[in-house]
Amino acid sequence: MGNVIFGMTMSLDGFINDRNGSVARLYPDLEGLGNTESLQEAMRTTGAVIMGRRSYDMGNGDFTGYEFQNPIFVVTHHVPEKAAKGENENLKFTFVTDGVESAIRQAKAAAAGKNVTVVGGVSIAQQLIEAGLVDELQIDIMPVLLGGGLRLFDQLGRQVELATTKVAQPGAVDGRIELQFRVVK
Repeated sequence: MGNVIFGMTMSLDGFINDRNGSVARLYPDLEGLGNTESLQEAMRTTGAVIMGRRSYDMGNGDFTGYEFQNPIFVVTHHVPEKAAKGENENLKFTFVTDGVESAIRQAKAAAAGKNVTVVGGVSIAQQLIEAGLVDELQIDIMPVLLGGGLRLFDQLGRQVELATTKVAQPGAVDGRIELQFRVVK
């Protein structure tokens, strides 16, 4: 059975976007990031994806060429009226309106033993961590201090013990440092 893996990039001071909501400083080389061994491995081992509605909306309704060609479960209160572009036989969107536990159940069933990857979304991350539904955290640190914005772990209501499983700097890709942790349960 695969793991539930949450991944996100943040600044050294813990922000996932700047005061204006921009993520540009955290992703200066998206093409280079897409070619890293870590992302290629994630794409090979992922059977389903969970994302929050804000992350879905960042795609502006077009997921043509999206790196994860798997079923995607979007946790939301409101299902969008228009279907996203880019759906195909592998990439299908399901909008989950009854919470993160339901999204995890559906994604695990769709993943067929592979990992469930959770992409983006502070709210989704916090809800899943609070509910004890995350097995691994993959946090990339960018060498920048944003000084303000939205923090990734600001509102956690409980302490979570982690065991470090990887620390790497994947070559020349924008100075990013990859950290991976197993959630101790």
